[in-house]
Amino acid sequence: MLCIVSPHTDPYFNLASEEYLLKFKSDEVFLLYRNSPVVVVGKHQNTLAEINLAFVQEHSIPVARRISGGGTVFHDLGNLNFAFITNEKEGELVNYKKATKPVIEAMAHMGLDVQLGKRNELLLNGLKISGTASHVFKQRALHHGTLLFSSRMEHLDNALKTGGSSFADRAVKSVRSKVTNIRHHLAEAMEMEEFQNRLFEAVSSELEGAVHHQYTTGEMKEIRKLSETRFSTWEWNFGYSPKYQFTKSQLFDTGRVDLHMNVEKGIIREVKIEGDVISENGLSP
Repeated sequence: MLCIVSPHTDPYFNLASEEYLLKFKSDEVFLLYRNSPVVVVGKHQNTLAEINLAFVQEHSIPVARRISGGGTVFHDLGNLNFAFITNEKEGELVNYKKATKPVIEAMAHMGLDVQLGKRNELLLNGLKISGTASHVFKQRALHHGTLLFSSRMEHLDNALKTGGSSFADRAVKSVRSKVTNIRHHLAEAMEMEEFQNRLFEAVSSELEGAVHHQYTTGEMKEIRKLSETRFSTWEWNFGYSPKYQFTKSQLFDTGRVDLHMNVEKGIIREVKIEGDVISENGLSP
């Protein structure tokens, strides 16, 4: 199994690396990576329904979409992401218990009692430290998750809140949970770099045929190509959202205006304006 620590914190590169390793390699893989601040939505989610657009724009936080399902998450350098890519038999492709066991056991060596929750999240003292998701390609399975170590909780909370707008769609909705940072539960203090190193060594030492691997020049080129042509594009991160109806209401001194829009592939196809505004001049754009 190839054991890799990504040399980059570019979220688009790291998300692209998962697809590349899943679809264009035959090796099994254990991967760790950290991202600079980013909001990551699930493959089947409506991006605008999941994020606080005003907040992420104000703080210059990019938005990305991953290839797996599940809910929206916030990444920063205080969050460690893990991924396992394995070759499996038909009918046994998705197995969260098997995929998270090495990580749970590695954290047990640090004195952390981590359990797998009902929604395949990782719980520490009853609080969520990790969301997990999966994606299947032919006979290969990707299982990945987050590990909140020292994330900025105020950014996590605010970036994932939505405003007063209403979305009607069939997209997967995120389920919010009470979260905590792992650092607060350690018996001995350590920084993220030490936590990452200890986790990597503990997991890789137990994997059969583990080989520490660094991306080759060719692999880096292919991953960057995927990042540039897909993972960093507006079409993937916003336009891929399923068709939805958007409703926004705004109160003015003269009354209320309701805006209804039908949106498909991120493009407004139809707009309807209603309201009870009292004005001699009517409404004008």
